[in-house]
Amino acid sequence: MYESTKRRHVSPAVAAVFPQEVTDQLFDVIALMHKADQLVTAPVAFAFSDDSTEDELYAMLIQGNLAPAQEFPLTYSGKKDFLGHGYILIAKDNPKAIYIDFSKANNLDEVQ
Repeated sequence: MYESTKRRHVSPAVAAVFPQEVTDQLFDVIALMHKADQLVTAPVAFAFSDDSTEDELYAMLIQGNLAPAQEFPLTYSGKKDFLGHGYILIAKDNPKAIYIDFSKANNLDEVQ
């Protein structure tokens, strides 16, 4: 599950909203947690805090009710206009790729 040898793919909708620097770090978190055997289910979700500093933002990896949610910082100093919308991203573990897309729980009217 979530092997680091799989390709990384971000949906076009997510790529239009989230900077690649941020999504690359989400893949890095998945790889780190996989290496530490901390991923217990697929898919996993990422939620973002509205709080940020000049060079950091905060996200949380959620694995349903199978494991406690884990908050972590992401190093990022660019525009943070993607925060404050309540976006939730889903990282799916497909056979040949790990795929990040918006959760169906999001209201994506403003993204279209």
